[in-house]
Amino acid sequence: MKKAGGEHAVKTDACAVPEAEIIRSELRSVSDPEKAEFLPRFFKTGPGQYGEGDKFLGVTVPKIRKVAMARTGASHADILTLLYSEYHEERMAALTILIAQYKRGNESEKEEIFQLYLAHTNRINNWDLVDLSAPHIVGAHLFGKRASVLTKLAESSDLWERRIAILATHYFIRRGESRETLRIAKKLLNDSHDLIHKAVGWMLREVGKYCSIEEERAFLDAYAAVMPRTMLRYAIERFPTYLRERYMKIIPQGKLPSNQSRSRAVQ
Repeated sequence: MKKAGGEHAVKTDACAVPEAEIIRSELRSVSDPEKAEFLPRFFKTGPGQYGEGDKFLGVTVPKIRKVAMARTGASHADILTLLYSEYHEERMAALTILIAQYKRGNESEKEEIFQLYLAHTNRINNWDLVDLSAPHIVGAHLFGKRASVLTKLAESSDLWERRIAILATHYFIRRGESRETLRIAKKLLNDSHDLIHKAVGWMLREVGKYCSIEEERAFLDAYAAVMPRTMLRYAIERFPTYLRERYMKIIPQGKLPSNQSRSRAVQ
């Protein structure tokens, strides 16, 4: 015998609008046509550029966050629907929800979210998406655990996985741990992409800010001559003028040799 209201409950569930569709609708309701025109240029979406083919609705980050944080109960199926969207803001909303779920999850739920994230890194495909999510999911999950995942990401042929590797260590840095940042930074010294140069330099600068300026300087003394100039400039941004000038006067010596020999220290 059916319980009273059973048929009605089934009908209601069957007709429920997926969370992903609600989020899509809400994002479009707060979009700005002018921003939709500007953002593709800002995120380099032209042919051959790092964000080639990405599309934008024209929604600001605070508005994306507001929409996403009102829907943090979305299922992983809905999150993946958004993550596989052609629109940048929908992918950002998906990651914002995933971060919120990770932070409140138990150990089993966190492991599931971590594995989901790693399985879909092809959709975390711009620098802002990486920077938003990598510390709070990959970094948070690996802190004090296995470092082999970061090694694999750092050695990936995929630009965004390499950026995930170094940005994940920001979580470590903010807790006073610099070892993994310096290890991954060393692996990325020969990277050819400007977005990796900037990310590594930024994280080295954060090591000096939150961990130890001596550790940052020791790394620079060893590798300043072989790191890309953009990476070096980002790393020394907070140094006094005289010290910045001393590092920038180091004569570049090309890539780090295969034997990982140390470069000439700052005199």
